[in-house]
Amino acid sequence: MIRSGGCAPALVTGAAGGIGAAVATALAAEGRPVALLDRSAAGVGELAEKLAADGHETCALAADVTDPRAVWAAVATAEEVLGPLGVLVNGAGALVSGALLDLDLDEWSRAFAVNTDGVFHVSRAVGRRMRERREGSIVTITSNSAGVPRAGIGAYASAKAAATMFTRCLGLELAPAGVRCNIVCPGSTDTPMLRELLGDADLDAVVAGDPAAFKVGIPLGRVADPADVAEAVVFLASPKARHITMQALYVDGGATLRA
Repeated sequence: MIRSGGCAPALVTGAAGGIGAAVATALAAEGRPVALLDRSAAGVGELAEKLAADGHETCALAADVTDPRAVWAAVATAEEVLGPLGVLVNGAGALVSGALLDLDLDEWSRAFAVNTDGVFHVSRAVGRRMRERREGSIVTITSNSAGVPRAGIGAYASAKAAATMFTRCLGLELAPAGVRCNIVCPGSTDTPMLRELLGDADLDAVVAGDPAAFKVGIPLGRVADPADVAEAVVFLASPKARHITMQALYVDGGATLRA
């Protein structure tokens, strides 16, 4: 197995695909054992097999982040199999779209159950262990919509904004224990979630922007790959970012103009 000295195990939620899978792969590539958590058992199982075939130490965990008991059990299993977790990446997310005043209440609740409550459940389960050990790094993946209003995805944006502030507040509480908490805010990234949102539109339309929806384009002229986001996560999780906490790093090609 490939395991570099000093690389503590990591837990990545939403690891079955998209950005979560890219993050898990990038963490494994630097020698970390990685626990893959997702409600899709097939998805994390397939990635675990691929990583194991490449010589990496990993385990697949099927759990829904909205279920606190399932989360506690999964975190315990991860530490039993891989050892004490040194990194948590909150990557699980659910896209909820629609005009706010017409949005079904169940959809509003789903946006917060996954994107906010899920971050709370997993961060609490892992964060308590990190606090006891007085070390660790938590990175929550939210969205650039957490900082800039977006028409048509208000529930998603609101939930991601809540997760962003939660992670900052958690970082303040855990700082005395030496545990860092940061946020990565991706913009449009070529994932199944983005493709679902776009429908019949193509990526060129995303790059160009939509003035009618008060959305600028992407100054760098391209939609991100999941690996672009993963690299930012790996940096914030690493000792190279040892003096960085409670920060939100936007990885969006300049799409928000950092407003």
